[in-house]
Amino acid sequence: MKKIEIDTFLKFRFLSNPHFSPDGTKIAFTVSVPDRETNGYLSDLYLYDLGKKTVSRVTCSGDAKTWSWTAENTLIFTAARTAALKKEKENGTSFLYEISPSGGEAQCITSIPATVTGIRLLPDGRYLLTIRHDNYRDTRKKSYEVFDELPFWGNGQGYTNAKRNRYAIYDMGSGKLTYVADDWTDCSQYSVLGNLLLYKAYPWKQGVMGIRPGVYLYNLSTGETKTLIAPDSMRTGVVSLLDEKTALIAATDDSYKDTTKYCNFYHMDLVDGSMKLIHPYESSIGGSSVGSDSRFGAGQTFKAVGGEFYYISTVGDFSHLYKISRGGTVSGPLTAGSSCDSFDVAGGHIASMEFHGLHIAELFVDGEQVTHLNDWLTDEYDVQTPEAFSFTASDGYEIHGWVLKPAGFEEGKSYPGILTIHGGPRTVYSDVYYHEMQMWANRGYFVFFCNPRGSDGRGTDFGNINGIYGTVDYQNLMDFTDEVLRRYPMIDPEHLGVAGGSYGGFMTNWIIGHTDRFHAAASQRSISNWVSFEHNSDIGHTFILNNQGTNTRTDVELLWKQSPLQFAPNCKTPTLFIHSDEDYRCYMAEGLAMFSAIKRNGCPSKLCLFHGENHELSRGGKPENRIDRMTEIIKWMDEYLK
Repeated sequence: MKKIEIDTFLKFRFLSNPHFSPDGTKIAFTVSVPDRETNGYLSDLYLYDLGKKTVSRVTCSGDAKTWSWTAENTLIFTAARTAALKKEKENGTSFLYEISPSGGEAQCITSIPATVTGIRLLPDGRYLLTIRHDNYRDTRKKSYEVFDELPFWGNGQGYTNAKRNRYAIYDMGSGKLTYVADDWTDCSQYSVLGNLLLYKAYPWKQGVMGIRPGVYLYNLSTGETKTLIAPDSMRTGVVSLLDEKTALIAATDDSYKDTTKYCNFYHMDLVDGSMKLIHPYESSIGGSSVGSDSRFGAGQTFKAVGGEFYYISTVGDFSHLYKISRGGTVSGPLTAGSSCDSFDVAGGHIASMEFHGLHIAELFVDGEQVTHLNDWLTDEYDVQTPEAFSFTASDGYEIHGWVLKPAGFEEGKSYPGILTIHGGPRTVYSDVYYHEMQMWANRGYFVFFCNPRGSDGRGTDFGNINGIYGTVDYQNLMDFTDEVLRRYPMIDPEHLGVAGGSYGGFMTNWIIGHTDRFHAAASQRSISNWVSFEHNSDIGHTFILNNQGTNTRTDVELLWKQSPLQFAPNCKTPTLFIHSDEDYRCYMAEGLAMFSAIKRNGCPSKLCLFHGENHELSRGGKPENRIDRMTEIIKWMDEYLK
């Protein structure tokens, strides 16, 4: 078997976003590939024919990222394939190309005077467009930025001041573009049924985005809008139309401080906005929280069909597709893999993109795998199978974890080990393929990971670490490390490393200030100071309140108490910091502060700041930067653990 190397991920084929054609005979989906030559990712459209049971490639230029079916069962996508069109695109014009499912040349069919980031076919043949709108476009200068709003930047979006996501109805025949809300309203989620558009949006007050979006109903025929849930009045999750009179809402009316509770399922009357609880729920709704660095692209994660609501939910350590009936009965799981990432339902068929254990996401139809674009990985490479176990931690909670043995493991031999910590914290590790971990295992490391308290999938009580970051979660991780060393005595306790990103970076920073048991650390896209994080993160003013139950105006002492920076003087662990200068989720100031603090201890430390990257460096960063990042981490671990 071949050894998994840092650059093996360049061969991955990332499948996402399956959608049935209007006639129900085909499924279109996106395949994205890392491209070293352009140092980016190329995305093309593929088709699965349900009758012929065949897979075919439709486009080959790598620019079909934003697309939709048409009413005529052809495909349209945004692109700019000439120098002249590319120049106009830079000035805010989008171009639509159309191509037949049977292939051939794509033709540019129209231009839209806006930056289109999403397309959805409407029942009447028009299109619902998601548009990135800049209110300061005519006065904006390249020489400096103006901030007069909060937030003023967004991870992966750059500077967002005065920019909004807007919905617009586009008539291809007339070229007419009709916006749903005003220039300053930020739209975030929608559902369409007949002439109705249900959507969530954040109206801004005095230049500050609200904490909770409102829910609105727009009539596609009359242009009238009705407010169903006022902004900042109720915490809502997914929203979806069931019929012309009823919507399904995932929501909770708890106070701001009690945001650890999961949303319940409600029916909403579209006439008067009244809500009726149909099913209490103790899991996430509308997306997979299973972590992996081996996916790229997004897709549909919930959909109403015939009055029933299909949704992806993480229950335990896995994410599956479920269904709730009109009467409130939950059925499922409807998928069998480790993580269902996106899906579509039509004509009694289910199309889903699923990770099945160590197999990277492929397309499944009614439970049968129909694509095999990544089978080569487990067929040709020395992929290690995670060994799962559970144990009772010192706080009485059951903790689920996994261990990867080194490739070529030999009994009686001693090995270094690396504890890796997931982000979130409301995400989970599972048994899926994780390239970083597999690469460590192929370099002779034991790799161990778990889902401590604060993780998703185990209900509100388990997931609630609101205001107690660095306490019970830290103890769970130390208990887990003890348990791993007990079960695997071949791991050398004098050669242990720890690594993590985002929340995992926060916890890595916390660990090096509270124990010397680890002999090397890699802290990535981390948080070191909750006080500064509140004011420099794109989600700071909402995340702090939602995850700590307070902010600097009401309890700055609590935030500082939970800040790793306070304990940095205790650090003796050689630590590598990885950060990106366009990471506006965990701004580089967080990594710089922790690096500066432990550098003063005389402790070996190093910071690698990647230019032009954001919070997604390890998962969707430029291929060369992903390779350089992993090279730096491996060199650091090898230096101090081998």
